[in-house]
Amino acid sequence: MHIDDLPTPALWADVDVLQANIAEMAKRLPGNRLRPHVKAHKTTALARLQHDAGHHGFTCATTREVLGLAEVGLGADLLLANETVDVSRLSEMATSKARVTVAVDSEATIDAAAKAGIKECVIDIRVGFRCGCEVEEAAQLADRARALGISVRGVMGYEGHAMGVVDPERRRDLVETAMERLLEAHSLVGGELITGGGTGTHAINTWVNEIQAGSYVLMDTAYTEQTDQPFSQGLFLNATVVSVAEKFVVCDAGLKAQGMDHGNPSWTGGEVLFCSDEHTNLVPDKTLRVGDRVCLKPAHIDPTMSKHQVLHLVSQGEVIDQWNIDLRHW
Repeated sequence: MHIDDLPTPALWADVDVLQANIAEMAKRLPGNRLRPHVKAHKTTALARLQHDAGHHGFTCATTREVLGLAEVGLGADLLLANETVDVSRLSEMATSKARVTVAVDSEATIDAAAKAGIKECVIDIRVGFRCGCEVEEAAQLADRARALGISVRGVMGYEGHAMGVVDPERRRDLVETAMERLLEAHSLVGGELITGGGTGTHAINTWVNEIQAGSYVLMDTAYTEQTDQPFSQGLFLNATVVSVAEKFVVCDAGLKAQGMDHGNPSWTGGEVLFCSDEHTNLVPDKTLRVGDRVCLKPAHIDPTMSKHQVLHLVSQGEVIDQWNIDLRHW
C-alpha cells in the first residue's frame, strides 16, 4: 500500500530514519548507559528494537508501560520514573514477572511502595521544576525505605527544564547546576544508579551513569531546533485537504491528532496558521485542491503517539508494516 492510500489523519514513521536513530544512539550510549524512556513512543515493538540494539533496561512513566513491557518479556529491569501512592497499581507491578524499581520522594510514596510489596526504589531528587525531594531529605528517605525492606538502588534527577533549551552552552550550564544537586544527594544515599537526562541532554550530561532518553527514536520539531542533535525527525502525520478558501486551506488533522504543547506542527509546503480540534489551517506555497494530501511534522512526539492506536511503518513511500501503540493510558 502506498502512504497516500492510508485514511487520514495517519501517523507514520520513516523506518530508515528510525533505524538510523537507534543505531546512532547505541553508538553514543551503548548498553546500560541508556535506559530508553518508552513514554515517548508507547510501543512494545519499538522497545524490542531498542532492546535488540543492546539496551535491556527501560524507563517508564505509567503502570501500563511497566506491565506492558513485562507481558512481552522486556521486563529485565524496569524503572517507574514517576511517583505514585496507588497501592493497587504498585501491587500489580510488584507481582509481575518484571524487575521493577520505583521512584520515591516522600514518606507517603515509600510507605505505599512497601505496602504493595515493591522491593527496589530510587530516591527522586528535585533538580529543577519536577518531582523530587530536597537534597537534605534524601538520606532520611533512603533510611526509611531500607527500614521497610526496600533496597535503595541510588538516586534519580530529571533536568527537564534544560531539555528543550536551544543554545547548547546555556543547556550545559543548567544541566551542570542540576547535577551538582543530584551528585550531592547520591553521596548521602549511595547505590549503583545515578539516573536522569534525556534526548536534549544525552551528550551533555556526563554526571549520571545512565540516560533516560526516549524522543531520539523518532524526534519532533522541538528537538530538531537543537543544531547539536545527531538524530533526524522520523515521525509524520499525513492529512487530507478538506476545504479550500481564497487565502488558506483546511486539512483534517487537528489538536486531537497531534501534541500541541510545544506549538504548531511544521510543514514544508507553506505556513501553518493554527490548529483547532479536528482541523489545521495552512497557507500553501502552491495551489492545493480538496483531496490533496499534506504531510505535517508534529512538534511533540509523546502526546502525538498517545492520540493514535496505530503507527504505520513506511519505507520509500510504501507502507511495509504497522505497530499497535499498545502502551497508551495508565
